[in-house]
Amino acid sequence: MADRLLTVEQVADRLGTTVRFPRRLIEERRITFVKVGRHVRVPESVVTAFIEHNTVQPVAPLRSLRAVA
Repeated sequence: MADRLLTVEQVADRLGTTVRFPRRLIEERRITFVKVGRHVRVPESVVTAFIEHNTVQPVAPLRSLRAVA
């Protein structure tokens, strides 16, 4: 099945940002996009990969501060 192509507005909604942010990602070539005539579309898998790549996992503390005192 072909990857669904999202509009810039849909990408912004998925990321929880304004449309300015995905437009900047596209302009700076930091995210893959498809030109369809004058229109710009972003594959849904690219947005998912972008989110996964930029997700920061929590770090478990090495030791409790209370144990030191």
